[in-house]
Amino acid sequence: MAGNGVIAFQGELGAYSHEAANRARPGMTPLPCATFEEVIDAVREGRAELAMLPVENSTYGRVADIHRLLPESGLHILDEHFLRVRIALMSLPGTKLEEIRHVRAHLVLLPQSARFLRTHGIAGHAAADSAGAAAELARMKTPGEGVLASELAASIYGLDVLARDIEDHGHNTTRFLVMGRAPDERRRGDRMMTTFVFEVRNIPAALYKAMGGFATNGVNMTKLESYMLDGSFTATQFYADIEGHPEDENVRLALDELRYFTSYLHILGTYPADPRRHE
Repeated sequence: MAGNGVIAFQGELGAYSHEAANRARPGMTPLPCATFEEVIDAVREGRAELAMLPVENSTYGRVADIHRLLPESGLHILDEHFLRVRIALMSLPGTKLEEIRHVRAHLVLLPQSARFLRTHGIAGHAAADSAGAAAELARMKTPGEGVLASELAASIYGLDVLARDIEDHGHNTTRFLVMGRAPDERRRGDRMMTTFVFEVRNIPAALYKAMGGFATNGVNMTKLESYMLDGSFTATQFYADIEGHPEDENVRLALDELRYFTSYLHILGTYPADPRRHE
């Protein structure tokens, strides 16, 4: 089948999404894409077998637009992967740390390394993409310049790592979803997760009543987020993660009750919980 063995991600080679793809699906061929939409299209069109998409970060919350794209994608969640974001300072071969006066990185990485940069008198400048900045430095060979990115980026573009794990806090983690064209509804672990989106019926206290079934049946809901549909202030869709499999009796009962109070319910996938979820 076309696309077998290929996993698509957003960003340049060496991006954290690339690292997540390597860790979650070692041996698959990475396919870099410019946008999340292109990642999804690559899978739908058969150029890739799987998509690796970031959905939330422990520091910055949910990834913009991703919850809107998932229900429309036609893809199914097969796995989740938690990636600890480790920031490395890299530069041209032979460069010493004390020679670095400027670094470039994606805007979200700069404040995470503020203490290190301040201590070493290094000015940070925003780049559209950290891995792309690494590729540009390798190409332009600008003296005295560094890049903040993953160690994978340094190895790909032939840069020297001058400092590792320079982030201010050691908890920064991004949650990724592995998605494919066909669902996998098998029970593949002791701890399963189920993700779905829904819209409540236009009746009083509909959301409160819809959520009641999860409480009374002892189903743990780990995430519930709302977002507007098509820019409307009256049409709201909800995105939820719960612990359990739809075939579990308590989950089945909770979903049955949810269906009664919703005008739309779509299960995006059921998949094993990443072990780091419960650390």
